[in-house]
Amino acid sequence: MQKNTYQLLNESLGIKAPVLDTISEAENQVSDIYNKLDDIMAFNQYKVLNVFQKCKISDMHFAWNTGYGYDDAGREVLEKAYAMLFKTDAALVRPIIVNGTHALTLTLTGILRPGDELIYCTGAPYDTLEEVIGIRGKDKGSLADFGITYKQIELKEDGSLDLEAIKNAISPKTRMMTVQRATGYGWRKAITIPEIEEWTKLVKSVNPNIICMADNCYGEFLDTKEPTEVGVDVVAGSLIKNPGGGLALTGGYIAGREDLIKNISYRMTSPGIGGECGLTFGQTRTMLQGLFIAPKTVNGAIKGAILCAKVFENLGYEVCPKPNDTRSDIIEAVKLGSPEAVIAFCEGIQAAAPIDSHVTPVPWDMPGYEDQVIMAAGAFVQGSSIELSADAPIRSPYIVYFQGGLTYEHSKFGVIKALQALYDKNLISL
Repeated sequence: MQKNTYQLLNESLGIKAPVLDTISEAENQVSDIYNKLDDIMAFNQYKVLNVFQKCKISDMHFAWNTGYGYDDAGREVLEKAYAMLFKTDAALVRPIIVNGTHALTLTLTGILRPGDELIYCTGAPYDTLEEVIGIRGKDKGSLADFGITYKQIELKEDGSLDLEAIKNAISPKTRMMTVQRATGYGWRKAITIPEIEEWTKLVKSVNPNIICMADNCYGEFLDTKEPTEVGVDVVAGSLIKNPGGGLALTGGYIAGREDLIKNISYRMTSPGIGGECGLTFGQTRTMLQGLFIAPKTVNGAIKGAILCAKVFENLGYEVCPKPNDTRSDIIEAVKLGSPEAVIAFCEGIQAAAPIDSHVTPVPWDMPGYEDQVIMAAGAFVQGSSIELSADAPIRSPYIVYFQGGLTYEHSKFGVIKALQALYDKNLISL
């Protein structure tokens, strides 16, 4: 950390010297990792640029229609760009997809039919999908309500896919098999692209007609390939995570095989209409510009996650993934061990925000979650987890999940403020 920056943080922003010294030491220790990440970022930045140029995107694509949204040139070129990036036949990229859970729900309900079997191969799905699948809750229109059965295969103790158990779980009813790339509220490393490739080869070797689906939330641009480049049939994610670059105001995407995307589009609107309609409300400019800068934004966020891991590992805390682990999402989990520490950490993240830094986050009964959840995020786009944020279910062993930052410097400042909040409350020694 340069002397001028150190002095500014110390004298003007009130960051204490022990906190800054701890951060500087950890940052120096991970500088070699940062260099490797910069290579991945450069690859993806040029890949996105190449797609934009091949799509011949112009100012006309920033205009918007009214009513039904027929012949929306901006929407068409946006979805063409996503399909090219993910190397798929087609894509749906819409502001009417409200979040990642909605994108995944459309994918599941658009493809699966009564009597089909869905198998999750990465253990329990993210909390908000439990009611979608029917693991909990009744008579809400879940997959279970429509006669779609469900199985899940737990990961091995080392966090890797249990390929033998996955193979043995396949039955004549198995229609779709799914991996969740990100950790969610689990204590495991994210599933990497090479692991996904090995998984798809196994599944297709047993039955090539089984649809391989990947929940790609938090994983875009973490590698030089996406899941659909290594055998996955369809992926889904949120635009207020990685691919929106912090500029998309809302939305989600689904990319995959043409027949699958067509069926999903019928669920999104209605049979017979599909993707032909759907107003973009003038959002194509921010969606496209966000996609263009997304590789750089993701790069800053992942560097911040690695810094968070190194700082808290140095202080003796368990972290997942570890600083040197291969990354496949932008999430860093820190096992803090008490609700007080989790709350203090989140208070620090909130205090680091450009928006609502004066607000104090508290645990609350958030819809879709079984436990109370605390969420810290002072974002330009509400709920945007590519922006600096931290959240945690208030349950033992009290793990906080840190992610995002539109720039590395801001992600780093989140780590600084979280550490200072713990230090000020005598919950950590430096």
